[in-house]
Amino acid sequence: GRLNADNARFLLLAVLIVLYMLCGAAVFSAIELPTEREAKERWEERLENFTRRHNLSRAELRHFLREYEEASVAGIRVDDIRPRWDFTGAFYFVGTVVSTIGFGMTTPATVGGKIFLIFYGLIGCAGTILFFNLFLERLITVIAYVMKSCHERQLRRKGVLPHNSRRGSGTSEVDSLAGWKPSVYYVMLILCVASLIISCCASAMYTPIEGWSYFDSLYFCFVAFSTIGFGDLVSSQNVRYDSQGLYRFGNFVFILMGVCCIYSLFNVISIVIKQSINWILKKLACKCCHRCQRRLFRSRRNVVMPGNVRSRRNISIETDVVNESDTDGRRLSGEMISMKDFLASNKVSLAIMQKQLSETANGYPRQMSSNSKQNGFSGGVGALAIMNNRLAETSVDR
Repeated sequence: GRLNADNARFLLLAVLIVLYMLCGAAVFSAIELPTEREAKERWEERLENFTRRHNLSRAELRHFLREYEEASVAGIRVDDIRPRWDFTGAFYFVGTVVSTIGFGMTTPATVGGKIFLIFYGLIGCAGTILFFNLFLERLITVIAYVMKSCHERQLRRKGVLPHNSRRGSGTSEVDSLAGWKPSVYYVMLILCVASLIISCCASAMYTPIEGWSYFDSLYFCFVAFSTIGFGDLVSSQNVRYDSQGLYRFGNFVFILMGVCCIYSLFNVISIVIKQSINWILKKLACKCCHRCQRRLFRSRRNVVMPGNVRSRRNISIETDVVNESDTDGRRLSGEMISMKDFLASNKVSLAIMQKQLSETANGYPRQMSSNSKQNGFSGGVGALAIMNNRLAETSVDR
């Protein structure tokens, strides 16, 4: 039934992620392994020349290098850098903690600091994720409003809407915009462009100030904004900068805006991925399984509700919206849903997403229903949870 459908989605997504990771590992290994071997050979050659020139044993030199590695972990560097744990350095550190970036260039070395980090990060990360979720809601509302305004302007140019009409002043405008739904793909495109603009502007600031190449600056922006946080490149680590206060403020603003935009983009992309998974499941569903599922459903339906003949549902091809009353009745009665019902219900999530964008643009109130419909990935926590909650709120028929 419904549980089997959710398990199928979960297993397919897990398999796809594993395959994606295997392909990524093969590509990175092919690209980076030869460079790593060349660097190791050059290092061994330099180490041999240094020990021969200064009459040192390899064991003594390696012991000294291990001590330097320990000092490096504690924040000691050859070049002068700002103190890691002054107030500004500590503020930068907690920013990387609550945003889940975690560059790793600064880590607590004391037991007290590590214990405090556990509780501090638990509350801070949860609060920041909540902030990102609320930002996502408002960003979707703004994007939907702008897209609706552009659509209204196009209708007025075509003469469908009168030029002097006001919002909500008549029924002609409402009727003309009743079937309008902003596409989730347009929302994804807008977020991609916004993220790219922020990254390019931030890179233009990092390149002259940090001394990085423009490509390295773009690389840092993606690693930081996506909260991957490798730590190979970290901004605002030198002792002195020109216009230091202004640069640190700009660095903070760019990272905040970039993380918010990339977080929102990840959520929208996850909706598209879910649609792709539903499409794959539909293609994998064979006719034999379909007939077996229908027979099982019919036998189960006859046991629970004998003599009750139900009409088949009609699915709108234009909107992919399904009349769910029949399905909801089967769920409440504990009956199994047929494979056709399962495949049809998977079409609804994209339309619901579009409906949510349309309702936020038109200003319609969102109402919760006791029988709110669930999509295949409903519930959960983290990045996808806020989307699912918003979709569930707007899945009630107006």
